[in-house]
Amino acid sequence: MRMIIAAALAATMLAGCSGAEEAVVEEPAYSASQYSAAIVDIARPAEDKARDETRLPGELLAFAEIDRGDVVGDYIMGGGYVTRLLAMAVGTDGKVYAFQPEEFIAFRPDYATEQDAAVAPYADENGDPVQVVPLRGPIAEPGFPEPLDTIITVMNLHDLFIGAMPEGTAEAAIASLYDSLKPGGSLVVVDHKAAEGGGAEAADALHRMDEALALEMLTAAGFVLEEESDMYSRPDDPRDANVFDESIRGQTDQFAWRLRKPE
Repeated sequence: MRMIIAAALAATMLAGCSGAEEAVVEEPAYSASQYSAAIVDIARPAEDKARDETRLPGELLAFAEIDRGDVVGDYIMGGGYVTRLLAMAVGTDGKVYAFQPEEFIAFRPDYATEQDAAVAPYADENGDPVQVVPLRGPIAEPGFPEPLDTIITVMNLHDLFIGAMPEGTAEAAIASLYDSLKPGGSLVVVDHKAAEGGGAEAADALHRMDEALALEMLTAAGFVLEEESDMYSRPDDPRDANVFDESIRGQTDQFAWRLRKPE
């Protein structure tokens, strides 16, 4: 995995010295182990934990550089897997905005039920959202009510390019994500890889994202690609099957990027 780490500081070894100093290596600023409390949280359902082996929650949170007290957004939250992780990772001093698009709910009403269930454990005694706040709206207008430190979107960027979305959805949604971040804030994107040159057609037909198209659109909006990770790399995936095909479901080759909004 290509991760930003502190440079190793080697002690100079002088010939004839009786006690050469050992090399000193600084620990990475973020590591999967520091999020263990979020991963073992008893509030996480068994279905989440069964998916951890392939979804690598600790590695994802470390790559996203989530800190306690952060204000973060889970863009297109789905069933709430990432929302629940973020809730524990940011702690009671932080906040998570869990966004579910109206278009998804119209297509599958259970998305609304799953959103309600995901945020309920973090409400106060009156049932009012406190730490995790649900948001619903058009996919291109998430309506985050305050500037965010980080936005994470996992296996959903391609949905901005499917034929069912109005023309211009991708541009509008990406611009909204950019505007929703604080200066210096980050956008973490994980998605299924399309074959090279797959374009928007791969998103529509296979629910896969053409990396070149994604990068073009994200950088056009002002984002700068800061780091990429191969933690979800599965080179045996031929990238030509729909991600819901049972032959490949859960085992797709995926890219993971951290992009930055310049300060």
